Amino acid sequence: MEKTPYEPVLPESLEDINFLDSGLQNCPYHAYQKLRDEAPVWQDPVTGFYIISRFEDLRGVLLDTESYTNQSNSNARSRLDDGRAQRMRELYEENGWVPAPTLAGRDDPNHKEMRAMFNEAFRPARINEMEPLVEGTARKLMDAFIDDGHCDWMKQFAVPMPLIIIGQQMGAKEEDIWRIKAWTDAWVQRLGMMQTEEEEAWSVEMEIEAQNYFQPIFEKLRKQPDDSLISELVNREIPEWGRPLNDNELHAEMMADTFVGGSETSTNAIAYGVKLLIENPDVWSKLKSDPDKYLRTFCEEVLRLECPVQGLFRQAAKDIELHGVTIPKGAMINVRYAAANRDEREFERPGALDLEREKPGRHLAFGSGIHHCLGAPLARRELYWAFKVLAESIDEIWFAPGRNDFTQAPNFSLRALKELHIEFIKAS
Repeated sequence: MEKTPYEPVLPESLEDINFLDSGLQNCPYHAYQKLRDEAPVWQDPVTGFYIISRFEDLRGVLLDTESYTNQSNSNARSRLDDGRAQRMRELYEENGWVPAPTLAGRDDPNHKEMRAMFNEAFRPARINEMEPLVEGTARKLMDAFIDDGHCDWMKQFAVPMPLIIIGQQMGAKEEDIWRIKAWTDAWVQRLGMMQTEEEEAWSVEMEIEAQNYFQPIFEKLRKQPDDSLISELVNREIPEWGRPLNDNELHAEMMADTFVGGSETSTNAIAYGVKLLIENPDVWSKLKSDPDKYLRTFCEEVLRLECPVQGLFRQAAKDIELHGVTIPKGAMINVRYAAANRDEREFERPGALDLEREKPGRHLAFGSGIHHCLGAPLARRELYWAFKVLAESIDEIWFAPGRNDFTQAPNFSLRALKELHIEFIKAS
C-alpha cells in the first residue's frame, strides 16, 4: 500500500511548533499531543493567539459565551495586520459589498435573532426533503467514472457533490460549480491567513466577482420569491430587526455559512474518509460487511480524526485564568477542535478508527453550544450517502501508484487535500 511520502514534523519542544508552517500542517497531530500534555493553554509566539487543545477546556470555552465572545471570528486577520485589513476593506468598498459579520462572528442577542432565521430555513423538514437530491447526486457522480477503474476522488466526487447540493439551494446553476469552487477556494485561502498581501487582494477580488454573480439573484427573488432556501434567506424578516438581511449581510452569509460552510467541510471529510479507508483495509472490510450497522459511526470517526475545521476563534471578554496561564482581556483565542478530538482524556485509543466506538458523535468537529454548526444535519447526510454509494459500488480500493503526495492546502484553520487519485475494482 502506498504510504504518505512526507515525514511528519515531530516537534522536540514547544518552540518548534508553528501552525503557519505547511510542513507541520501536513501532520499536526504530534504537535497537538505535545500541547495537550505540556501546554494546554499555549500562546503561539508567531500569531500571539492563545491555543486551547484539551477537549473539556474547549467545551468550556464554547459554552461560556460571557467570558469568551465570538466577534474574534470576524477580526482575526486585522489582529495580525490592521493596515492590510483596512486596504482589503477599501477594495470591497470600491467594487463590491463590504461583508457584514457572519453568523459565526456574532454574539447574543444579535446572534440568537439571526440564528433563529437560519434555523427556520434549515429546519429538519427541509433537510429531509433534500434526501433524494443528496442520494441522487452521489449516485450520478459515481456512475460517471465507476467503469473507468480510477478517478481523482477530489475532483470527480468530493468537490462537486456538496457544491451541486448547496448550489441548487442557493440559486446557482450546476454548470457554474467550478466557477463557485474557485471563489470558495479564494475565500478559504484568505481565511487561512497564509497569503501575501497581493494574494489576499486577489482573494478579495474573487469574492467581489462572486458578489456580482449573486446580487442579481437576490434582486430577482425580492421581486419573485420562490420556495428555494436562498429565497427564504433573502426575504424572511428577522422580527427583532424589523427587516430581512441586507446585501452586505447576504453576501457574507453566501460565502461563509452557505458555500464554504456548506461545501468545503463536507468535501474535505468525504476526501479524508476515503483516504482513511485505504489506510485501514480492515475497516473497509468491516464497513462493506454491514454498511447499515457501521456507516454512521464511520462518518463520525472521520469527522473526529480528520476534523475539516482544525480550529476557529474566540476573544477573551475579561482576564481569564486557565491551567495557570492568564489570558488577558481582548486576547485572541484559537479553539483547536482537531486537537481536542484526539484527546486521550476523552477518547479511548483516540488515534484509532473504531467502528465499535461508543457515543461516536461526541466530538467537536461541528463545534458546540449556541454556535454549533447549523449545517451539521445536511453534512452528515452528505457523508452518509457518499460512503454508502462508495461501499455499494466498489469491492477493492487503493491509492493510484505514484499519483499522490497527500500534502494539504496551506491553511491555519482548515484541513484539505489538494487531490486524491485512487484506483478500484467495481463491485460485481
